[in-house]
Amino acid sequence: MALGPVAVLVPVKAFADAKVRLAPALPPARRAALAQAMAERVLAAAGSLPVAVVCDDAAVAGWAAAHGAIVLAEPGRGLNGAVEAGVKQLASAGARQVIVAHADLPLATDLAWVAYFPGATVVPDRRRDGTNVICVPARSGFRFSYGPGSFDRHVVEARRLGLGLRVVSEPLLAWDVDVPADLDYAAAPT
Repeated sequence: MALGPVAVLVPVKAFADAKVRLAPALPPARRAALAQAMAERVLAAAGSLPVAVVCDDAAVAGWAAAHGAIVLAEPGRGLNGAVEAGVKQLASAGARQVIVAHADLPLATDLAWVAYFPGATVVPDRRRDGTNVICVPARSGFRFSYGPGSFDRHVVEARRLGLGLRVVSEPLLAWDVDVPADLDYAAAPT
């Protein structure tokens, strides 16, 4: 696998296991279908950039391959470990910058602009708590730390590494779907 200077990495959880916090609002089959539809939207938002899906599920791997994505199987690593391993693999394939975009962004559009900065670009969720999209130099050794409060931790990590930092509040990328109230994304400000 040989890549250009920028690649997109999308971590994708098994669709059947995704979005369990939506259980009060959606039955399992609808949650799985929603997770898959949002992931497809994020893959499409990569546009002409090479896109890789990091996952630990055979069904997701098959889905990703069918959508033209590079499949990076990283079982048992958890989200942070899988993303770090994926970034390293993309760096080894020639990527100089990696855009990590989460698969639960129902309004995602063009992701390429995120890489138009030489340091780290962080796009927080609309609560400025989580990190929906981040672009980092592929060989920077950036340590990912997803979960509640990840936005602040990722800002601190960029500074620790001495990377230039750009924080962008982008409404279409700030809307993620985690809890039932998030399902009202049709009313999201754009």
